[in-house]
Parts: sequence; structure tokens; C-alpha cells
Amino acid sequence: MSSTEDSRRLVKVARAHEPVLCFPDPMPSEWAKPLRDSGYDIVCVSGAGAAAAAERAGNASWTGAVICATDDMTEAITLCRHLRRREEPIVPLLLIVGRHEIAELKLRNDLFDDFCVAPLHPGELAARVEHLFWRTGQPIDQEVIEHGPLVLNLETYQAGIAGRALDLTYMEYQLLRFLATHPGKVFTRETLLNRVWGYEYYGGARTVDVHVRRLRAKLGEEYAHLIQTVRSVGYRLGQAGWTPSAHREPDRTGDEGGPGEPADLALQY
Repeated sequence: MSSTEDSRRLVKVARAHEPVLCFPDPMPSEWAKPLRDSGYDIVCVSGAGAAAAAERAGNASWTGAVICATDDMTEAITLCRHLRRREEPIVPLLLIVGRHEIAELKLRNDLFDDFCVAPLHPGELAARVEHLFWRTGQPIDQEVIEHGPLVLNLETYQAGIAGRALDLTYMEYQLLRFLATHPGKVFTRETLLNRVWGYEYYGGARTVDVHVRRLRAKLGEEYAHLIQTVRSVGYRLGQAGWTPSAHREPDRTGDEGGPGEPADLALQY
């Protein structure tokens, strides 16, 4: 992998900052592990009383719930009812039941968004939760570009540097995004005008210079060098991945002459 590829990554990160509420406490590892492995933070409660106590303490910022009813169906249903009767009901809510408990779900469809029957195939739980987030209008993933300390969120049009949020205008963000999407590649001012501002934009090349200057100021002195000027050409983000040594002609030795000497010279008397 080249140095350019090392410095820039297109990744997916969890959208939800709030944890998923789980029951019981502790959540069986067969359910907790696949959720954590998929990037979810989970908070476990022992029942409706514990959930109510967390709400009174102001610790009830949950983005969804996974309720396992295989060991205590009564308490699981009580917790589901409590979560649905909140001023802001918990959505989505996935209920895990045993095969012999399916009949108990009759006329209780309002208490959950989906249910699955234990035992589950590995990966099914996380897949069902992700599907529920998507179905209820809460996609769980978002695309982010990481380039060293620079991070750009491609869906929220936000950017940050070394953990500090950047206050960018729309065109500043678009320019930074375009450069970060092609790290190490040099673009002329005319190309940037066409690709970032659009073919119908009639502004001069100085528009690019002004936006680069503003971006560098907002990145700060420590990181302004991320956007580099290539003299008489244009701009690039990050270092170029090419080095002269990688393309040097191999030394020639032996019968073909000394190091670096052409073969035809070695045959001359």
C-alpha cells in the first residue's frame, strides 16, 4: 500500500452517539458480543425499575433497545411497555424470545418493532438491529474520510482537525473534500474551478487562492501544510506518493560495464 493510501481512508463509523439499551443485566455474551463487535455501545438494565431510575438520573439517552425475554418474559414485557410509554418512546426496539414464547406476543405488536427467535445465527442479531435502524429512518453508518488528523464527514458536511471542529463555508468544505478525496494528486487552479465550483462558474483562478488561504488559516499553523502549493501548477493535499528512487534505472555491472555505465560503452576499446 502506498504512502498516499496509508494517509487517507474512507471509513464507516457509527452514527448514533447514544448507546443501545439492553436487557437483562448483564446481557448474555452471545448477544452482547456481536453488538459490541459491530460498533454499538450498550447499556444494560435489570428491568423497568432500573430504566426508570436511569431516566430520573438523566442517564436515559438511548438510541434503541434490544430486550432478551428468554429467561424472564414477564419483566421483559414490562420493560418494553415502559419504554413505549415514555414521552419519547424508544425506537427501534427488538425483542428476543424463545420458540415456546412466540404465542405470548399475540396482541402485543405495539410493544416492539421486530422480534427474533433464539438461538440466532452468528451475526443475525447485529444485522437485524442495523435493519431496524434503517427501517425506522435512523441509518447506523455514515461515511467519513480520514487523512491523518483531518476528518471529513461526507453526509453531514462537517470537518475537524485533531479533534477540533472546523467552521467552514460550503465551498471551503467542498474544496477540502475534493482535495482529501484525491490525496497527493496535484490539481491546477482551472481544474479545481471546474471540478469544485462547476463548469458554469465564471470566477477567476484567484477564487481558488482565496479559499486555500482561508482553509489554511482555519486548519491552523500546525496543520496548514496539509494543503501544499506546487509552484506554477496548483495545489494538492498531503505528500505525493511518488519518489524518484522508485523509478531509477537498475545499475548495470559485470560484462555490461560498471555501475550505471551503458553496455555499448563497455564494449569500446
